[in-house]
Amino acid sequence: MKLHSIDTGFFKLDGGAMFGVVPKSIWQRTNPADERNLCTWATRLLLIEDGKRLTLVDTGIGDKQDEKFFSHYYMHGDATLDSSLAKLGFHRDDITDVILTHLHFDHCGGAIVREGERLLPAFKNARYWTNKDHWEWAVNPNPREKASFLKENILPIQESGQLNFIDIGAPQYDSSIQMRFANGHTEAMMLPQIEYKGKTLLYMADLLPSVGHIPIAYVMGYDVRPLVTMQERQDYWKEIVDKEYIMFLEHDAEHECATLQYTEKGIRLKDTFKLSEL
Repeated sequence: MKLHSIDTGFFKLDGGAMFGVVPKSIWQRTNPADERNLCTWATRLLLIEDGKRLTLVDTGIGDKQDEKFFSHYYMHGDATLDSSLAKLGFHRDDITDVILTHLHFDHCGGAIVREGERLLPAFKNARYWTNKDHWEWAVNPNPREKASFLKENILPIQESGQLNFIDIGAPQYDSSIQMRFANGHTEAMMLPQIEYKGKTLLYMADLLPSVGHIPIAYVMGYDVRPLVTMQERQDYWKEIVDKEYIMFLEHDAEHECATLQYTEKGIRLKDTFKLSEL
């Protein structure tokens, strides 16, 4: 097995929304904002190369939305999904599986492309993986998340016949990968846990947007169940420290991977490094 970090560029979101009740005077120390109070976030994906199976975890925002939509997010950076795959000698048609941690637009927008009036799978040879609980949550969105669950990102997956469900009761994806779950950010968000080079890597999705979010109470305003997120973090953070897991960070603009440690202030950052350094 080989793991590759896939850079698809950056976007911006309001710093206050990203840190919830935490004051700007505190969060700006790790995540400085621009004059519009926007912080920069990565859309960093994970590519899992394992025999004949080439699995992509999440797909980024994509490029099919209109100019008004993109004007809110200030997308920037030179890298794209296609250019990053090409550097590794791959094409999107080589992808056999796409794991969607959840169906918010910044995680699944790139799953579907627009060709004229048609909305088609961006990965025509791939199976798309979510779970039934999250799928139902996304296609029947609550008012709070409705702006993040865009039907043009979601329904064409089902219409294509490429939609598959992970069984929450038996979440083994293959011999080296299982799905973990978190329900505070959104219902049944999947966190792929991967055994790699004698270590365990946990794909954090939106349970940990950046190293600046490590303190338990630093919960995004986007989370539908913030108290659940806090409990999930407390449980996961302890497991991550005790079992020496490596965290893969999807949204941290500076850091790909991180580890945690116990300190006098609680569980805090230990190290950061690139995936290629493993």
